[in-house]
Amino acid sequence: MPTRSPLDETSKRIIEQLQENGRRSYADIGKAVGLSEGAVRQRVQRLTASGIMQVVAVTDPLQLGFQRQAMVGVRVSGDVRAVAAELERIEAVDYLVLTAGSFDIMLEVVCASDADLLELLNTRIRTLPGVLSSETFVYLELRKQSYDWGTGA
Repeated sequence: MPTRSPLDETSKRIIEQLQENGRRSYADIGKAVGLSEGAVRQRVQRLTASGIMQVVAVTDPLQLGFQRQAMVGVRVSGDVRAVAAELERIEAVDYLVLTAGSFDIMLEVVCASDADLLELLNTRIRTLPGVLSSETFVYLELRKQSYDWGTGA
């Protein structure tokens, strides 16, 4: 049985407006969804306070001089959460999930160069206690990146 979304259609439409442009005014959103500016402000505050939504700036690593992105699969011996906690501390790690399957942990890293990626792998990731092995998947081209979960029909 599918779970029901905690969002009504109006909240979904507000989120869609902010996904298109996170700087859109409450008045403009209100016009698009049929609410007053104040009602939109209250809904956005409730959505952010509940943790359902965040309004953030997303940067393009390539435009900032980070020429290498990669996904790294990590196999662990022992407590996967302890290894994950150590990996979370690494600044170059921008995404980390515990997984089931061939890898115990998958993480995305953003580095300035291939040399920086090699340094990160050899001195920060593979040397952690509990890390059995890792496999690196270098990004050649980013084709799709979206943040519109939960608002589609």
